[in-house]
Amino acid sequence: MNDEPTMERRYRLKKNRAFQYVYRRGHSVACRNLVMLLAPSRELKIGFSVSKKTGNAVTRNRIKRRLRECFRPYLGDVKTGLYVIVARPSAAEAAFDDLKRDVRYLLKKQNALLKHDPEPKPDAASGEGNRAR
Repeated sequence: MNDEPTMERRYRLKKNRAFQYVYRRGHSVACRNLVMLLAPSRELKIGFSVSKKTGNAVTRNRIKRRLRECFRPYLGDVKTGLYVIVARPSAAEAAFDDLKRDVRYLLKKQNALLKHDPEPKPDAASGEGNRAR
């Protein structure tokens, strides 16, 4: 088995009833390629919704794999709740870096990040953080 899974199955939102709950009770924010809904919950679950408008099964599954990988770095840094990320048709042509940027933007817009910056810090790599001391 792979040492580093893309995203553990225990974090996945699977049941239609759970998706319907998030659509009813969740708060949504949107950007060009994605829409994110967040409903309150004690546990952390993430679901991905990619409609047939985005493309065939191969395209839809590729989008879901990319979105899982975009969300994975934030698993330890987001508030608990039920998240649903809906891909818009433009997500099929979007570059992976654009999707990563969109996921980060939506998490910030939802105020879901516990820590301020889980992204790589350019200051630490360049040593600029030590100059201020």
